[in-house]
Amino acid sequence: MSIVITGNPGVGKHTITQLISDKMNLSIIDINKIAKDSELFEKNGDVDVEILEKILESKISENNIIVGHLAPYVLRKNQVKIVIVLRRSPYDLISVYEDRKYNDVKIRDNVGSEILGIIANDAMGKFQEKTFQINVSGKTIAEILQKIMSIIMNEKGNEEVDWLELVRKNNDLGKFFAD
Repeated sequence: MSIVITGNPGVGKHTITQLISDKMNLSIIDINKIAKDSELFEKNGDVDVEILEKILESKISENNIIVGHLAPYVLRKNQVKIVIVLRRSPYDLISVYEDRKYNDVKIRDNVGSEILGIIANDAMGKFQEKTFQINVSGKTIAEILQKIMSIIMNEKGNEEVDWLELVRKNNDLGKFFAD
């Protein structure tokens, strides 16, 4: 069974996955890279998850760390030991997406997904007690790595993350969601 790192784009999945891989001597399975190499991305950006799920099935072993925002949609509970969902403040993500040259629609879609906790919710629904959230906002890479290693070793340390409440308190729902 594998360790899984998931979350919205821009939360630091690949950076932290590489560090965990180095520390634990695990090979990395990058879901997006496999989908791209297998030409599973459609013109609209969607992925054929059924085919991707079958491809991944043959690649997963005990010594893997799997990374990708599609993890909740292409992995089964019995394939994973633990799922870490990285969460990042929507206010921080805007600048990340602007730096990546995302268009306004893509920024709004991704930030909205983070605010609503779509990936976190889907991961919890599928992987249940194996799912842990970490708020990476304002933390150093070393702090994030330490927190994740503690979760991997102890299977404790879930953080409750509720960006919707923060956005509502800041009266910013209109900023992130279309009328």
